[in-house]
Amino acid sequence: MFEWAASGGRSYEERITLWQASSADDAIARAEAEAETYATETGVAYLGLAQSYRLGADGAPGAGAEVFSLLRDSTLEPDAYLDAYFDSRTERQQR
Repeated sequence: MFEWAASGGRSYEERITLWQASSADDAIARAEAEAETYATETGVAYLGLAQSYRLGADGAPGAGAEVFSLLRDSTLEPDAYLDAYFDSRTERQQR
C-alpha cells in the first residue's frame, strides 16, 4: 500500500507483485525491498503493509490462475460492502 500526496488530497495505491521465493517470509522481504525502491523512485510513501499469497501447486501463473484472495468478515449487505470497499466512487478506474 502506498500513499500518493497531491494538492487535492491523497490517493492510495494497492499493488500486487509476483515473487518466486522459498517461503512467505522471503516473499514479503522481497516485496518490501521492492516497495521501498518503488516509493523512492516515484516519490510516494510506502505504508509498510505487505502480504503474501501462495500460488497453486506448480507456482506458475497461467490463464485464469488465482494470484490473490482476501476474506474479510463484514455485517454489510452485498451492495453496501461493494460500495464501502470497492466502488466508493473515489477509485481511479475505468468505468
